[in-house]
Amino acid sequence: MTLLAPTPVVITPEDLLRMPDAVSYELVDGRLVERNMGMESGKIAGTILFLIRLFLRDSNFGGHLFPSEGGYQCFPDAPGKVRKPDVSYIRRGRLPDEQVPKGYCLIPPDLAIEVISPGDLSYEVEAKVAEYLSAGIALVWVVHPPTRTVRVHRPRTSPDGPVSDFANDEVITGEHVLPGFSSAVSAFFA
Repeated sequence: MTLLAPTPVVITPEDLLRMPDAVSYELVDGRLVERNMGMESGKIAGTILFLIRLFLRDSNFGGHLFPSEGGYQCFPDAPGKVRKPDVSYIRRGRLPDEQVPKGYCLIPPDLAIEVISPGDLSYEVEAKVAEYLSAGIALVWVVHPPTRTVRVHRPRTSPDGPVSDFANDEVITGEHVLPGFSSAVSAFFA
C-alpha cells in the first residue's frame, strides 16, 4: 500500500481575515506564519507607537499610524502575501480619500518597524526587510532589544546609504518619511 502525503491547505488573505486569531499570523506562500511577539517586544513597539503618535499630534504632520494588527497585502511579486509590521506609518495623502481600508492595505507603508522577539530568526527578519524594500517601503527600522540598538534600512539608492545603526543616546530621525521626528534610541527601551 502506498501512502500519499496530504495536500497542503492553501490559505488566502480573505481566509486569514476571517480567522478569529488572525492577528497572530502573517501569510506567506499560502501558509500561515506565526508572529512571535513577546511582552518585552510588545512594550517596545507600544512605546515607539506612542512616541510617533505624540509627534504626529504635536506637529500636526498627519498621516496614519498602525499597531501590529495592521496587515499589508502590497507585494507585487506575491499578491497573496500579508505582512504585519509591529508598527507602520502611511503619510497623509497616500490613502484614497484618506480612508483606512477595512481589510488589508494594498499600498506599502512609508515606514515599517519590526521589534525583534526571542523567537525571531535573523534570516527571516532579513528576508522580511528585503520584501519590505522591494515593495517600495522607504524606511524600515529593525529594533534589537538585547543590544538596545536600531538598524535602519533604506533603498540602495538612498543618499543616506542603505543601512545605518543607532544605539543608546544616539538620535534616530524620521528622515524624509517623518520630517521633524527625532528620538534618542534609549527612549524606545525606557
